[in-house]
Amino acid sequence: MAAPLASKAGSAGTTSKPPFPELDFRSGARVEELNKLIQEFTKHDQREMSFIGKRAVSLHGSKGLLFLSFSGMVQKLDQKLPVANEYLLLSGGVREGVVDIDLDELNVYARGTDYDMDFTLLVPALKLHDRNQPVTLDMRHSALCHSWLSLRLFDEGTISKWKDCCTIVDHINGATNYFFSPTKVADWFYESISIVLSEIQKKPQRGMPKVEKVEKNGTIISIILGVGSSRMLYDIVPVVSFKGWPAVAQSWLMENHFWDGKITEEEVISGFYLVPACSYKGKKDNEWRLSFARSEVQLKKCISSSLMQAYQACKAIIIKLLSRPKAISPYHLRSMMLWACDRLPASYLAQEDYAAHFLLGLIDDLQHCLVNKMCPNYFIPQCNMLEHLSEDTVMLHARKLSSVRSDPAEHLRTAIEHVKAANRLTLELQRRGSTTSIPSPQSDGGDPNQPDDRLAKKLQQLVTENPGKSISVFINPDDVTRPHFRIDDKFF
Repeated sequence: MAAPLASKAGSAGTTSKPPFPELDFRSGARVEELNKLIQEFTKHDQREMSFIGKRAVSLHGSKGLLFLSFSGMVQKLDQKLPVANEYLLLSGGVREGVVDIDLDELNVYARGTDYDMDFTLLVPALKLHDRNQPVTLDMRHSALCHSWLSLRLFDEGTISKWKDCCTIVDHINGATNYFFSPTKVADWFYESISIVLSEIQKKPQRGMPKVEKVEKNGTIISIILGVGSSRMLYDIVPVVSFKGWPAVAQSWLMENHFWDGKITEEEVISGFYLVPACSYKGKKDNEWRLSFARSEVQLKKCISSSLMQAYQACKAIIIKLLSRPKAISPYHLRSMMLWACDRLPASYLAQEDYAAHFLLGLIDDLQHCLVNKMCPNYFIPQCNMLEHLSEDTVMLHARKLSSVRSDPAEHLRTAIEHVKAANRLTLELQRRGSTTSIPSPQSDGGDPNQPDDRLAKKLQQLVTENPGKSISVFINPDDVTRPHFRIDDKFF
């Protein structure tokens, strides 16, 4: 990727020439300049996230935490959700690739224009947490990395509660099988949230966030929440939660991985999910997709900061460039990064000044995957995530990436301008919000020094002190003001 330094002249009587700057062979760009551009992008990107994140968390008082109050009220409607539930809150929306869900049904939202900070919230509709052996799923009707879910695994009470969210299959022997339907579950969840929001709007309370937008995007519910002068996007995903590890991914554990010796296997295989997404030839009403979001949070702790900076910059470049036709998502890039971590020496990936090399390498990897129409799922390698794409689509995206590879500096500058523009929009909104003297009934105008804000301060401290870690929230729907936080395996 980069040209080696020129060697000094060794013959006597000749003047040594200074070494050439390190260059990228393909584009001719200076590696040092690319590193500086990546650092500048990271500075602006992190400044935005740090400023908005701290402000948003401080504004989310105990009455304003969306996932505590709304989800608790949804549980009370018909007692479908597990009483002692665990919600996984991920930094970044579905469009940012934090979970493997198809983007073709998602409306386009832009940071700065539509929202200031985004999250993905995984809400378990069902839990299977009492198994100490590999979980065997019903994959007879599904593509790789997908499964149907029969309610036969659950008790009669659970079947009775969820019958209306199932597809029914009658067997010749007279037995009836209820298959948990991702589309029907998403419809139920959207209707339930709409009822809850309607009740809240009838009786607005001081300190509650203002609901700017609620949309159903396929099987995802997207809510944009106004908290003070900040706007939070929550992509809420109804999931099925499992403790343990799926049998189909058991062989992956037998291989050597970059995280070996850095985190324990127990941390990596603590649980997985089924998310409401089907394969391209699957039956939408029945098929779920396996998700390893909890494991990915753990693996992220083992990735060097320079590689993460390159990944974020690369993601910012491709997220718009490859958006039409929708074929490549940031989740594909995340998978390629994890494969690169397994393939390359840890000492090489730990180099602090190699962000430019990593960026160029990620672009090369993505282009290679497109040309060969092959991107293995990191946890289930036999699943090719690009198999369904047409030759025309992969070649179109490969040509677009070729233009990036020919001038990476220019595309980095464009990414920097985009994040700067988002920052300016956000700051302008903050300035306008600060001039409002009379808060509305739904705006958060509470005194941050009041005892009611202790939860927000506690959450802010946890987020600040535990970057990149898995933050789960346990709630009691009868008392949503008293959550219990878990950072990895530590409770607060």
